[in-house]
Amino acid sequence: MAVSRVFLVGPMGAGKTAVGRQLARRLHFSFSDSDHEVETRTGVDIPFIFEKEGEAGFRRREKDAIDRLTQRDRIVLATGGGVVLDAGNRECLAARGYVVYLHASIEQQLERTSRGNRRPLLHTEDPRTALENLMREREPLYLEIANAIIETDGRRVAAVAAELYGRLDEERV
Repeated sequence: MAVSRVFLVGPMGAGKTAVGRQLARRLHFSFSDSDHEVETRTGVDIPFIFEKEGEAGFRRREKDAIDRLTQRDRIVLATGGGVVLDAGNRECLAARGYVVYLHASIEQQLERTSRGNRRPLLHTEDPRTALENLMREREPLYLEIANAIIETDGRRVAAVAAELYGRLDEERV
C-alpha cells in the first residue's frame, strides 16, 4: 500500500475515532486522535481548555498537535471536527497524507452526540441549529482537502472501516 498516513476529517459524531481505530488495526498502523493528544499534553480535558482558554486557546493547541501528528509515518489520525478551520491545518493534512471525509447527516450527528457532554460547542439550547451552522461553515473545507468521502449514516463502524480499507487498497502504486 502506497499510503502511509491516513487522516480522518468530518463533523463530530461521524465516527472518526471508532473508524480510525479499526482501520489502524487492519493496516497495522498506529492510531492517534488529535483531541486526545491535546488532552494528554495539557493534562486536562477539552471542556476545561474551552472554559479557561476559549476556543482560540484550544485551536492553538490543536494546531501544534496536527503539525506533529501529520509528520508520523504509518498512522491513522482522527481529527477534531473543527480542525479544518485553520488554513495551516488544512495544508498539513492535504500535503502530508490521504484525507478521508467521513460524512454524517445532522440527524446522525444529533443521535451520536446526545450521549455525554464532552462537546463544548453543543452546550446550547438548540444543538440542531449549532450542528447545522457548524456543517455550513466546515463542509466546504472538508471537501476542499478530501481525497475520499465516505458516508457513515446508519452504518456499522466495521463496514465503514472495511470500505475505507478497500479504497486504500485501490490506491496502491
